[in-house]
Amino acid sequence: MIYITVFIFIQEGKEEVFHEYESLVLPILNEYNGKLLYRIRPNDDSFINSEGVLPYELHFISFNTNDDFLNFINDDKRKSFEKLKVDSIKSTFITKGEKL
Repeated sequence: MIYITVFIFIQEGKEEVFHEYESLVLPILNEYNGKLLYRIRPNDDSFINSEGVLPYELHFISFNTNDDFLNFINDDKRKSFEKLKVDSIKSTFITKGEKL
């Protein structure tokens, strides 16, 4: 089992485009043994300490294997929504790990 943590920073005023992107992409996780364990949209009061811009959303995702994760990333259907991603997401910070 691997775990992916994603910090998502969106472009100002592009929230609806981002929501559309997610509504199309997140269901594809299931096709690759992926589970969205947590989807968090924190507010400013949620952060005790931070350096820089705060993320719009945080995702904590699991996949059975690294191959499942790579297959999800390379999925043609997911890639077909790339324009929505580019139009709405300024940047992401992604970490990958295993349960200890």
